[in-house]
Amino acid sequence: GSPITTEERRLRDKKHLNEITAARLPPLHHSPTKLLSIEESIAIQIQQKAAYEEMQAKLAAQRLGERLSVKMLRFEPEGVLQYRDGRDED
Repeated sequence: GSPITTEERRLRDKKHLNEITAARLPPLHHSPTKLLSIEESIAIQIQQKAAYEEMQAKLAAQRLGERLSVKMLRFEPEGVLQYRDGRDED
């Protein structure tokens, strides 16, 4: 074949290296990191803490509600007593 220039060889080798190695950064799915001011950072942290605490409160209320409903379902004094049905007696 025809002789290739050093530039072409360099590009070919680089392409080959890219094909055989996974040592490349994956494409960015999110915007790159950015520097925040202290004020912005604090505001975000406060917002996230509030959201976290709200979620914890919802979960706690849900768990408590489940526990209470289980107790209320189990407490059935009328259901425990077996009353005789008058229709069964002939």
